Amino acid sequence: MSEKTEREKHADTIIKNHIIWSMGAGLIPVPIVDFFAVSGIQLDMIRQLCKLYEQNFEESQGKAIITSLTGSGLARMGAKAMIKFIPGIGSVIGGMTMSVLSGASSFALGEVFKKHFETGGTFLDFDVRRLKKMYDEKFEKGKKVAEQLSKEQEKKRQAAEETLSHKSSGKLVDKLRELAELKKEGLITEEEFTSMKKKLIGE
Repeated sequence: MSEKTEREKHADTIIKNHIIWSMGAGLIPVPIVDFFAVSGIQLDMIRQLCKLYEQNFEESQGKAIITSLTGSGLARMGAKAMIKFIPGIGSVIGGMTMSVLSGASSFALGEVFKKHFETGGTFLDFDVRRLKKMYDEKFEKGKKVAEQLSKEQEKKRQAAEETLSHKSSGKLVDKLRELAELKKEGLITEEEFTSMKKKLIGE
């Protein structure tokens, strides 16, 4: 299996970024708004891939291709989005489901365009009927990719929170030490030390 070219790696990065953004848009609690947000992100992905592969991009044709290729996928997404109308838990469950499906759709769309351009195709000779099967196959794979990315993003978020928490704890310890030194040197009274310590811990 040949190693990927720099252009293919760049294409993968574009696709990955747009999967993540699509998943974020899929979490928007308002049905229809999330739907249009994902479509806009996918259109931007195609625009960037066209630029990478030196293809002339036409927005109207890009929209038509997205609609034709993602038809069944978007129908599933639309059905799942309706869950968001259920009061309370509906927005949580619907958002999570829509997030994965949105990411899967963007993955499939990006992979189809990348393959088409890599094999010498152009934006103008894009045959939707021929590439629809590939999109459907990639959509199924895209669910797993989206779920994996979701886990990775969650780990990064938790790691960032832990880092902030450790930094905050470190600063607190430093400030308490400073207070203890001030009390030791007689610059503040015991009552002032206790009061300031309580205030710091409260913050």
